[in-house]
Amino acid sequence: MRLPLPFRGRMPTVALGLMLGLVTGAAIAAPPQLLAPTDEDLQSGRGSGGLFGFTDNLERSGYLLGDMWGLRTRLALAGITFALAETSEVLGNVTGGAHHGFDYDGLTQMAVQLDTKRAFGWYGGTLNASALQIHGRNLSADNLGSLQTSSGIEADRATRLWELWYQQKFLDEDRLDVKFGQQSLDQEFMVSQNALLFVNTMFGWPMVPSADLPGGGPAYPLSALGVRVRARPTDSITVLAGLFNGSPVANPNGDPQVQNASGTSFPTNGGGLAIAELQYAYPSLGTMLYADQPEPLSRTYRLGVWYDTERFADRRFDSIGLSQANPGSSGIPGSHRGDYGIYGVVDQMLWVDPAEPDRSVAIFARVMGTPEVDRNPVSFSANLGVNFKEPFLGRDDDTFGLAMGYAKVSSAAAGLDRDTQTFGGGYTPVRSNETFVEATYQYAAAPWLQLQPDLQYVMNPGGGVANPSADGQRIKNELVFGLRTNILF
Repeated sequence: MRLPLPFRGRMPTVALGLMLGLVTGAAIAAPPQLLAPTDEDLQSGRGSGGLFGFTDNLERSGYLLGDMWGLRTRLALAGITFALAETSEVLGNVTGGAHHGFDYDGLTQMAVQLDTKRAFGWYGGTLNASALQIHGRNLSADNLGSLQTSSGIEADRATRLWELWYQQKFLDEDRLDVKFGQQSLDQEFMVSQNALLFVNTMFGWPMVPSADLPGGGPAYPLSALGVRVRARPTDSITVLAGLFNGSPVANPNGDPQVQNASGTSFPTNGGGLAIAELQYAYPSLGTMLYADQPEPLSRTYRLGVWYDTERFADRRFDSIGLSQANPGSSGIPGSHRGDYGIYGVVDQMLWVDPAEPDRSVAIFARVMGTPEVDRNPVSFSANLGVNFKEPFLGRDDDTFGLAMGYAKVSSAAAGLDRDTQTFGGGYTPVRSNETFVEATYQYAAAPWLQLQPDLQYVMNPGGGVANPSADGQRIKNELVFGLRTNILF
């Protein structure tokens, strides 16, 4: 279950472009502007208290609480940035699933960041800490049984530390920086800017690493200790590389969120997870534009690979080579050392309205897979979609999106299903693949408030799993819809 974080488009949006773009260091979206009081505010006393930061700022600030009676400005002068966001949603399925019904779930995110240069004159340092408060229920677990879960904020209820890291810049023009500490990989690796608009989990942290890495990998709501290096050898090219603990939990058996409920166990007993990503972006930071030039159609391409040195259980055969469905099986799965995956991401703008530059159409595609089918439940996944920004003239901050997700169950996992049928293990459908489509509209009701109605249709849920509420039947296709709200305080 992975996050397209609110105000980040998903993750799962302006959703943490407004908030956690500010505190994670990810190139996801622009951070909010700190609203310093004007001379008029100071003269009227509003900058140091009064109404400044609430009623006046409901219209002029990106925050519901504005400058918080001058607190944000005073913190900013000391090099401290604080952000608090709430994502709440009600989603439900009216067809398919093990049951029909609606669930509420919510996520409160808090992040604090310290700029060391502004705080005490040390150039290029950033200290970041963030926490999550997860509440409500999990529709995908309660009703759906889907692989690609319906919401990127669904997770076990908890109050937990999320990230805790320090980043240091080197060289001129920010050509090199190093980050070390507790990190969530979905903030920088495998990211599609345009995909983050959507509500479904898989537009944030995608299906292959979510299903195949131990504990679901170090991504929302988990993280792992490690070091990440980012280099920008040219204005257009960026290289990301990192080495992290191989699992976000010390014991990946059972629910990893229960194993590390507070986010403070900091396991180091696993293997290693190495990941590298090459990025190309145009227009680059150094691109020169002239008044008579049309707006360039921006694009970003990413190509990456990850390798985890942990041991992985075979998905079909046991330790002596028999199918795990065979009554004579040892009951101990076969074991394999290491696992890897390859991925590519494309974000491409297709059209910009020459009369209204904020109005645009962009597409995205993300594909990834692993050849190691014997140890992975999912061998391939893909996301495709299109975003229409400002679909109605005058609604500059609104976005409409249409997208789909696909996940293929590995041949080893499907083979175990066939073996279970052969050895008479009851009604066991052979899983194959799952596909869903999503339509969403993000409506900017205020600079600090977004309303997002959402519609999803899931085909062959779970890849074709049995319905626990209906003997001898698979879970039927699911129509899921609801409303998400994002508030930046």
